[in-house]
Amino acid sequence: MTGAGGFIGRNSLEPLRAAGYEVHAVLSPQSAAPGGARVHRADLLDLGAIDHLIGAVRPTHLLHFAWIATPGLYSGSAENYRWLAASQHLLRSFRAAGGGRTVMAGSCAEYDWSRAQVCNERTSPLASHSKDAVSAYAECKLALQRDLEDFGRAQGLSTAWGRIFFQFGPHEHPQRLVASVIVNLLLGRDALCTHGRQLRSFLHVADVGCAFAALLNSEVAGPVNIGSGERIELAELLEAAARQIGRPELLKLGARSAPPGEPAVLLPDIGRLRDEVGFKPRWTLDAGLADAIDWWRGKLIEEESAPPP
Repeated sequence: MTGAGGFIGRNSLEPLRAAGYEVHAVLSPQSAAPGGARVHRADLLDLGAIDHLIGAVRPTHLLHFAWIATPGLYSGSAENYRWLAASQHLLRSFRAAGGGRTVMAGSCAEYDWSRAQVCNERTSPLASHSKDAVSAYAECKLALQRDLEDFGRAQGLSTAWGRIFFQFGPHEHPQRLVASVIVNLLLGRDALCTHGRQLRSFLHVADVGCAFAALLNSEVAGPVNIGSGERIELAELLEAAARQIGRPELLKLGARSAPPGEPAVLLPDIGRLRDEVGFKPRWTLDAGLADAIDWWRGKLIEEESAPPP
């Protein structure tokens, strides 16, 4: 598994072990090592390092998360093209070493948001068909998904692609929406948000990790939306978090303008995930929020008590 120390990757480790896999966790040199897996340090943008890694491990399955994901930077970064080339090389190196099944992580950004409502893997238009400019991130994810499918078909390799929608939970980047609101409220600061009328679907990150493990452990092929069937306005989700923290007065809805081009409705059709993969989430939104809040509360206490560098 690449990106094993990341937000979603770390949550796929335990369900993969529970399914009987010997997990080899691939991390960048600076990432903290997770427990319960064989750890490999590698710079996956170095193609020689990929070949060395695959040759040493000779994996039967590949779950690929590693990519640039820094909020505010990833969408237009030129690093997306480097990750596209590295991922294509990883796929070919994996197959050459005898690998049998690959699942890679995509994004709801691949859909055409100008016509987005409920996104279906087979029928909804993709961003590449939009008249609007396509971000480097979406362009590269779409290119990798097509290559994965074409290469898999040509090589007799079993492949699937998980299109991630919206998630939250422990270890989330503090600049992402749910985490930033929780952190501000816990610190007694105003949480400045848009109007919050956007309709979305949120899944606790532990369930996202379990969904990817289930997808890897299945024979389902092609794109599969990774999300929840529960629909909620952003305002309702953030108000629930504010109530749990006990600082609803600090949540300032409408204090910021919504980003241009942001769709009013962006939801996944989870029929394939539910019916073909057989995945059912374990976390409710309220329980998931409580878990995220508890984790951030502990994290902030830990940071406050840490000695100065």
